Amino acid sequence: MAKKTTDIRTMTLDQLEEKLLQNKKEQFNLRVQQASGQLQNTAIVRKIRREIALINTLITELKAKKG
Repeated sequence: MAKKTTDIRTMTLDQLEEKLLQNKKEQFNLRVQQASGQLQNTAIVRKIRREIALINTLITELKAKKG
């Protein structure tokens, strides 16, 4: 599910934005599963949340470098 940090850091800005969108969709689906009691492994929610934070940080860094 989650890529290693080094793999994420090598992505371009467009790839990061696409990955961010995918992760937000996944986070929504996990929240729905958790609310309905279907989610077995709740640690996935934390992983996705942290990956979203990492991607947001990298996007901010890349945009700051550009201009």
